[in-house]
Amino acid sequence: MDTLRAMRVFARVVDEGSLAGAARALDLAPAVVTRLVAELEAHLGARLLNRTTRKLALTDVGEAYLDSARRILAEVEEAEALAGAAVSEARGHLRVLAPPAVAVHQLAKHLPEFHRRHPQVTVELSAPGPVEAVDESFDITLMAGRDAPDGGFVARLLALTEVITCAAPEYLDRRGRPLHPAEMAQHDVLIPPISEIQRGVRFVHGASGEAFIATPDKRCVLSTSHTDTNYAAALAGLGIAALPSFVIDDALREGALERVLPGWRLFSSQLWIGMPSRRYVPARTRALWDYLLEVFGGEARDPWLAAAGCETLAGPPGAACS
Repeated sequence: MDTLRAMRVFARVVDEGSLAGAARALDLAPAVVTRLVAELEAHLGARLLNRTTRKLALTDVGEAYLDSARRILAEVEEAEALAGAAVSEARGHLRVLAPPAVAVHQLAKHLPEFHRRHPQVTVELSAPGPVEAVDESFDITLMAGRDAPDGGFVARLLALTEVITCAAPEYLDRRGRPLHPAEMAQHDVLIPPISEIQRGVRFVHGASGEAFIATPDKRCVLSTSHTDTNYAAALAGLGIAALPSFVIDDALREGALERVLPGWRLFSSQLWIGMPSRRYVPARTRALWDYLLEVFGGEARDPWLAAAGCETLAGPPGAACS
């Protein structure tokens, strides 16, 4: 039995949540995956997975073995990468985890240039939901949140992303352009179903420092935590939305969305890149790491509003972004 191969298959079964999913991801026949897991269990003399018709679950032995197997596989990969370090061209397969909105609005449009630079690197991108910490089963994890990530891993700030109010020009032509947050009470708004936001949205003027809390009241025409639904609804003219700059940068430049209350701040989030702590980083991982730092700047600044020409600065209010 090829123990290392069986370990890789077992780890992938856990990652995918099913034997069939692992077979698809590894481009193997389902029967091969089933056989390799069974052979590994027979070799160890212990059951690693409890199988039902609906799901797989790790046994206690399986959970402990998985941790050890991941460390062994990481060390094997590290040794292979060291042996190939003399090769300057990055190559191989990268597993990347990212929040859905980051994957859709940023990674997708920057991957073609990365592929042009590194044609021997393939990328497997997973975007199941919010990401707040590095996942050790991925080579690179992208995280977005109000606070810096906490944990025993390597991480770098990619950029800040300001959450701003925006709407379609057609909506604003029809309903008017508010000049102060107090006027938001007369507008239809699109906000996520978060109690803190539902109670009131705090605006701070970039020049004067004036603070104002706008209460959505009954003007919330759409409440969803799905960022792209809010984005699509804003584009369609449903109302005023609060969205991260990295989601709407293209729409701002193209005039499909217009910034509302450009001199006022809501809050900023941080976009981070992270990877598990390793003594050696494969060339393919370093290539994507360096590329994303180059693309996004790696500074505590919002590159998307700056590129759209409407960065909110301390001092004079920003441009109108229209």
